[in-house]
Amino acid sequence: MPTDNAQACAHPLAFVRAQRGWSYQKLARVVAKRARDLGVANMAAERQKVWRWEHRGVVPDRVSQLALATELGVPTERLESHPWPTWLPTGDNVRTDYPWTESGSITALTDVVQDALTDRRGFLTISGSGVAALAREWLTLEPAQLVGAIEGGLVDEQIVHRIAHNIPGLRVMDERLGGESVRRLVDAELGVVTELLARGRYSERIGRQLHRVAAELARFAGWVSFDAGYQTAAQRYWVTALHAAHVGGDRLLGANVLKDMALQCIDFSRPGEALELAEAAVVTAEGSTGRVGAMLHMRKARAHAALGDQVSCARELGVAEAAFADAQPNDPAWAVGFDEAEFHAQVGCCYIDLGHLNSADRWLASGLRLHPRERTRDRATYLLHRAAVQLDMGNLDHGCDLTTEALPLLSMTRSKRNARRADEVRRRLRRHGSSPTARSLDQQLAELA
Repeated sequence: MPTDNAQACAHPLAFVRAQRGWSYQKLARVVAKRARDLGVANMAAERQKVWRWEHRGVVPDRVSQLALATELGVPTERLESHPWPTWLPTGDNVRTDYPWTESGSITALTDVVQDALTDRRGFLTISGSGVAALAREWLTLEPAQLVGAIEGGLVDEQIVHRIAHNIPGLRVMDERLGGESVRRLVDAELGVVTELLARGRYSERIGRQLHRVAAELARFAGWVSFDAGYQTAAQRYWVTALHAAHVGGDRLLGANVLKDMALQCIDFSRPGEALELAEAAVVTAEGSTGRVGAMLHMRKARAHAALGDQVSCARELGVAEAAFADAQPNDPAWAVGFDEAEFHAQVGCCYIDLGHLNSADRWLASGLRLHPRERTRDRATYLLHRAAVQLDMGNLDHGCDLTTEALPLLSMTRSKRNARRADEVRRRLRRHGSSPTARSLDQQLAELA
């Protein structure tokens, strides 16, 4: 059956297939036919081959790429300048060229609330040089000058505080229900602030406050989109958040945006880009201690771990630990969730990427003991991580117990990231096909998916 575009596409090729109503077999036939036109007579129309391009990271051979490009009308030279799969036509790119001004921020906000919610692409659109350029631009910005008094209704401090007051409740909903469940609510709140900025009348001080609220809402909208599997939408929100944070004069919030973007790159096996973003975040918040400093250096540690750099990872973990020891009650509200449980769990994730499974298991176990049970989505995350570690260590019974504990939490939350982690656990469970418990858990996870 053709791919349903109502589901998030995890790869640009899935988006292309969805646009054209192609099944895997249909695409294989298209490529084989175009290859024959190019003079390759024995190209087989294999469905599995196309499936591996999309799901296993297999890069098509040169003839297959030329055949597909010909069918899609993509110039041959683009295959040279944009390696697979970035040359695939997936619609407009994420715009990153908004001016770093008040009007540029409002334009970015207006664009994102009009379009990002319906953007269901599950792959990253900004990558490579685009990520580096965005990070460099952010680091070289001078404080913005805001000119107040746009015609329209008067916006006062009470209105700003009322909107800001809603954000902690949205964070709680995300923690308990998952990003998909709150994505529309966050976008609606962002739409209200955007309307006030575009049409309201306010002083320069109130204008800065509005931009800061808009920046945090856009950052959070990016986060819940990321969790729900809408990766291009997440990038669009985050680019907008950076512009609003700049106009609002909140550099630390901008650093948090860059930190979120770094995690997205880690998730999608782009550790080099993740390190660039994490480094920009650390430089932005230079000298920050407490939870902010710990969060940013931890993200840098995660990037080094993903790159396999044990020495640099250990250095950043040490800096993060020292910063966390200096946590203060006046840390920004968005940093409060980075508590001791999260710190321990993130260290465990570093050790997973470094391949130190015993250390990973100890840190994850500690994080789970400390983790508040009401933070349902994240607890499921770390149970799945630890289950995978236990299964990799050959501890089938313990891995199954952890997976069983995660099952009801997965059913309570809507998180594409956790769905991917559940798939990773399923792959490990299938290695134990002779175990009735492993087979049963595999089936239960499949039904949840």
